[in-house]
Amino acid sequence: MPGYQEILIISAIVIGVIFIPRMMESKKPTPKLIRTRKSLSGRWRLAIALSIVYPLSAAAIIQPWRRNPTVFGYLGLGPVLLGWLIYWVVQGFRRK
Repeated sequence: MPGYQEILIISAIVIGVIFIPRMMESKKPTPKLIRTRKSLSGRWRLAIALSIVYPLSAAAIIQPWRRNPTVFGYLGLGPVLLGWLIYWVVQGFRRK
């Protein structure tokens, strides 16, 4: 059973690890980075929306929880994954 002294030593080490590096930081002014937020184009929004809506509608029609779930894999998830895979490969060839 640990004593109070061991608990106090461990808590002092943890507090030291957390607070001493903050106190030792240099006071040099650092340039602040300006983060620009890129908005998604209409095509990206459409692609993301279709990637969500198509498998959901396929699941509603096929109902893989009642029947064979592999059919849903081929007809519901397959086209979405194939589309993104083709896009990924085409982008790789364009960059090279």
